Amino acid sequence: MTPPFIHESAYVDEGARIGAGTKVWHFCHVLGGAVIGERCSLGQNVVVMNGTRIGNNVKIQNNVSVYEGVILEDDVFCGPSMVFTNVINPRSHVSRKDEYRATLVRHGASIGANATVVCGVTLGEFAFIGAGAVITRDVPAYALMAGVPARRIGWMCQCGVRLPNAGAATCGACGTRYVTTGDGIAPAEKA
Repeated sequence: MTPPFIHESAYVDEGARIGAGTKVWHFCHVLGGAVIGERCSLGQNVVVMNGTRIGNNVKIQNNVSVYEGVILEDDVFCGPSMVFTNVINPRSHVSRKDEYRATLVRHGASIGANATVVCGVTLGEFAFIGAGAVITRDVPAYALMAGVPARRIGWMCQCGVRLPNAGAATCGACGTRYVTTGDGIAPAEKA
């Protein structure tokens, strides 16, 4: 097993757990209660707070703070300077630490640069959040989201290619076939 790489300018507090092969780059801070999986990459100036769980093979680009209550499952991508929140109504003079709302980012989801994810939502597996989007409610699996507030503008294949919008679809890149399921889609073999 390859031990984690911790850049000399990064701070990793006692009690943090970092998996094999994970890289923690310049000026990062990982607090003591954080759990980070294997083969992850934390870009420059990333903060991972107590009580967070980060799965395997997660890529967190520069200038992202992963606040308490955020869970990132395996293969999640967080673009540069995207934002998570953990309190719905913050005030500097009112402590709201007992009001943190959980945010769950499911397996394979991607969040674009400068997007904002308001706390208390779930991003479905392989969802794709466009750059600058503001997520204020749950996102279905495979949904392509854009805008402020974000709305679904299409569907994405798990390989990262936009799917045709009509009913059942087949990815032109990898050949995965999707079928409609209620108000969403799923790979045909899972439906």
